[in-house]
Amino acid sequence: MNDKWLHIVGIGEDGMGGLTPVTRTVVETAEVIIGGDRHHQLSESVTATRVAWPSPFNALIETLESYRGKRVVVLATGDPLWFSVGARIGRSIDPSEIVYHPQLSAFQLTAARMGWSLADVETLTVHGRPVHQMVAFIQPDQRLIILTTGAETPAQIAQFLTERGFGKSQMTVLASMGGDKEQRFDGTAADWAHEVPAFNTLAVQCIAAPNAALLPRVPGLGDDLFQSDGTMTKQEVRAATVAKLMPMRGALLWDIGTGSGSVAIEWMRAARYARATGIEPRADRRAMAAENALALGAPKLELIDGQVPAALQGLDAPDAIFIGGGLSEEVFDIAWDKLRPLGRLVANAVTLESEAILIGLHKKYGGDLVKISVQRAEPVGRLTGWRPSMTVTQWSLVKR
Repeated sequence: MNDKWLHIVGIGEDGMGGLTPVTRTVVETAEVIIGGDRHHQLSESVTATRVAWPSPFNALIETLESYRGKRVVVLATGDPLWFSVGARIGRSIDPSEIVYHPQLSAFQLTAARMGWSLADVETLTVHGRPVHQMVAFIQPDQRLIILTTGAETPAQIAQFLTERGFGKSQMTVLASMGGDKEQRFDGTAADWAHEVPAFNTLAVQCIAAPNAALLPRVPGLGDDLFQSDGTMTKQEVRAATVAKLMPMRGALLWDIGTGSGSVAIEWMRAARYARATGIEPRADRRAMAAENALALGAPKLELIDGQVPAALQGLDAPDAIFIGGGLSEEVFDIAWDKLRPLGRLVANAVTLESEAILIGLHKKYGGDLVKISVQRAEPVGRLTGWRPSMTVTQWSLVKR
C-alpha cells in the first residue's frame, strides 16, 4: 500500500508547462489542490477541489489532515523545502507520507540572472518575517539574495544599507522570473526609487564606503553600537562570554538580567536562527534592548518583564544560559535544572558578593573560573595612560 497521500509541488512562472511529466500527472490527477491565488492561476487548467491557504496560516496542518485519504497536492513557489511551506508541513506530518517535487528556486534563478555562484552567496528570506533580520548580513563585498515580503521591502533594505554606509551597494529586483512577464530593476541603495511588483526577489552586492559601519557576526561589537545606561557587558568581556555560550543554529539562550540586550543580540547574530529570551525587570532597559535588537539585526529577541527566579517558570528549556544580573544560588539551581543536556551556562560577577557565590558554585560543580581584566589607553592630560575597567569574574560550565 502506498502511504504517500500528500504531494508538495514546486511551481514556477511557466506553470504546468515547467513541470516534469511525472509531476504534471500528479497535479492533473489530484482530488484536492491547496495553494495561494497565484498558484491556482498557474495551474488553472486542472480540475480539482481548490482550497486557499487557510487563515491563520497555522491552521494549514489541520486543513491537510482533514483531506487525508484523498490525493492531495500543495502548490508552493520554487523549491518547497527552501524557505517554503514544505519544511513547515514536514515538521507536523510524517515525511514518509509526503512526496516533494522541487522546482528551480528563486535563489537559483536569481543567481543565474546575476551570474553569481550560489555557493558564495548568502540566501535570506524576510517573506512574512521581520525585515530587520537582514541587517546582520550587511558586510563589505557580501552578495545577498533575499526573498522579500512585498513591493516595499527593497526600499526598506535600501534604507538599511544607506544608513550603515553601504549606499553605493548595487541592488537588483527580479520579478516573474521564468515567465513571459519577467522584469528587472537595477539601481543603488542610496538612489533606489523603483516601484516594483509585490512578488519579487532582491539581489544585493554590498559595497562599503570608507566610513561604513563594520558589523561582523563574530561576537565583540563596539560598545558604542548599543544604547545603554552603562551597565551592559562590555566589548571584550562580551566576546569572551558569547564564545563560552557557544551559539549554534536554532539554539535558545536565556539572558538573565539582559539589560541592553548586548549578549543576547550577539548570540543571535552569531548563528543562523539562534533564539534568545531576555529577562529584565526594568522597562527602560527592555526598551533599549528592543531598539538595539532592531538596529543590529536581531528583531526576534524576546523580552520578558519579570524578576528571577519566578520569571524562569514556564519558559522553553534553553540550550545556553547567561546570568549577567540577579545572580543567586536559587537562580542558578532553577536555571541549571532547566538547562538541556550539553547546555552551556556562563555567569559574570563584578561585586565581591557575587564573586563569592561563583566561587562556591565552582567548588561544587566544577567548570572554568577566570578573571577578565581590561585596560584601555586614554588621555592623561597631554599624555596617555592605561585606565582599567572593573575586573569581571566569569564562571562557565557545560551540563553533562
